[in-house]
Amino acid sequence: MAAQTLAQKLIARACQRETVAVGEIVTCDVDLAMFHDSSGPRRLKPMLEKMNAQIWDKSKVVLVMDHYVPEEDDDSRRILKIARDWAREQQLPHVYDSIGICHVVLPQKGHLRPGMFCVGGDSHSPTGGAFGTYMFGIGSTEMLGVVVTGKIWVKTPTTISMQWSGRLTPGVTAKDMMLHMIGLYGTNGANYGAVEFSGSAVSALPMQERMTLSNMSAELGAQVGLIAPDQTTMDYLRAIGVDIEIDLNHWKTDEDADREIRAFDASQLAPMVAAPHSPENVHSVEDFNDVDIQIAYIGACTGAKLEDLRAAAQVLKGQRVDPRVRLMVAPATMRDQQDAQKEGIMDILVGAGAQVFATSCGACSGYGNALAGASNVISSTARNFKGRMGSVDTNVYLASPYTVAASALTGRIADPRAILAEAK
Repeated sequence: MAAQTLAQKLIARACQRETVAVGEIVTCDVDLAMFHDSSGPRRLKPMLEKMNAQIWDKSKVVLVMDHYVPEEDDDSRRILKIARDWAREQQLPHVYDSIGICHVVLPQKGHLRPGMFCVGGDSHSPTGGAFGTYMFGIGSTEMLGVVVTGKIWVKTPTTISMQWSGRLTPGVTAKDMMLHMIGLYGTNGANYGAVEFSGSAVSALPMQERMTLSNMSAELGAQVGLIAPDQTTMDYLRAIGVDIEIDLNHWKTDEDADREIRAFDASQLAPMVAAPHSPENVHSVEDFNDVDIQIAYIGACTGAKLEDLRAAAQVLKGQRVDPRVRLMVAPATMRDQQDAQKEGIMDILVGAGAQVFATSCGACSGYGNALAGASNVISSTARNFKGRMGSVDTNVYLASPYTVAASALTGRIADPRAILAEAK
């Protein structure tokens, strides 16, 4: 049997084949379809009604309200009413209303596991790849086809293997790894293929850090960002109540499978920053030491999970943010916020001067115009295109939660490693 990449194995399972060839177009069965208040009911409901069509399998649909919550205006109230009314009308069994961001809620609720083939109505749906799941984002018209038929076609992609040797040093994270790769290859660097992250540095990452890698494969222009499941994956699944047997030897790329290999040394990586107005405009943090900031934002699916909040607290413990800086913290989910509260992390953040916001997409998607009036913002989000976070007059710099927290303390973009070293 021909050697297969992890991407090929996942697609082969979804189309009931033993193998698939790169470039081959196949029709796959969808194990799960996720959409949210912005991408889902307000677009799907009228199309389904016009076709007089039904959802193929309601148990395989997940709806998350995360983009327009909490309701701040008539438009958001209207959109959320459509979503809530439709969810009740359809009697959808998996609806998560205002408890967090879809990409983090989905695995926390046990919906993702190795071997699955999933789609999401959001461009950061590749987050699921951290669990050995083939998951990618699709538009509303494609989602309509999935919701009615339970199937979608894919062209089997080539795989780029990003192999990270060594270990990350203190103050450097998966976010820095991603920014480094995006800076090297650009926002279309993967040419809508499959990216797989591997090596000792990736194996050492906890699940939420792996999720950041897979999530931001979208910024590399990938369809999917995969990580082969291992014991860390299984431990996470068991901790959230998913007790299943997985053939870990199967769900990994065969050694002699055809793919492009790119090698990196994690031990040599510095904190990275993406300057306005693109995630590929990346340089080392030391290149931005003279950039003053007015807002430091710790939020989004790439920067406000429990691991991210822990990182920020390491920097901020016993400190106060610069009085000229507004530190905004929007935890990714209620579960992450509650866990952070139990660990004393939220007290550290608030004690340092942080304002805590709702567990939703918030400013990342430009909701609420929270960043208005700021010239420079440093943010743990995934994108910094002009106007992405609201105001077109705001310059957004992307960085890890460590770097965002360090910058909040100093009033300018700062290297967190210096602060962490002083705290020892």
